[in-house]
Amino acid sequence: MMRAMKILFMKSAKVPKDYPFPYKPEIAVVGRSNAGKSSFINAFTGSKIAKVSATPGKTRLLQFFDLNDKIYMVDMPGYGFAKGNRDEVESWKLMIETYLEERETLKGVLLIMDIRREWSDEEEMLKQWFEHHDKKWAVVLNKADKLSRSAMLQKQKSLQKELGPNVPVFAVSSMKKQGVEEAKNLLLIEWPR
Repeated sequence: MMRAMKILFMKSAKVPKDYPFPYKPEIAVVGRSNAGKSSFINAFTGSKIAKVSATPGKTRLLQFFDLNDKIYMVDMPGYGFAKGNRDEVESWKLMIETYLEERETLKGVLLIMDIRREWSDEEEMLKQWFEHHDKKWAVVLNKADKLSRSAMLQKQKSLQKELGPNVPVFAVSSMKKQGVEEAKNLLLIEWPR
């Protein structure tokens, strides 16, 4: 078990001039609005730093957190949000793409998915983008406690086979804090090197 993590909310930002100064490696967390990103971040950090909302899609800016004075974690607005007009959605899309393309300290992206959902066009677009830009990325199949152990392992194995050996796939229950330590090892130790 890892020791308790020191976590500090730094700031919210929309455009590059507002990002924190880029002197630490960064890990971005992206996912569908209802995938449980905030719950995962809270389980990952052992704190209630990310706001969990009953209404998906509340995060509308990039949220920067400092973890253990070593790396920044960036919580990105969820995609697939039902609310918000078209201009707002385009603005969010531009904000996310700008960050992913221009942030020189970005070390990897963690894609959070509800384990019960199928791989969608949005996930496929992200996969192609990561590959095109040669970004390290991994998948967290969140809410693993909603499936039986055998169904969970089957889903994890199936997606791992589809994505190949270079994309780690973790089955995680943020509620039960299962599978979180494996993700920590990747994000805090392997990727920032």
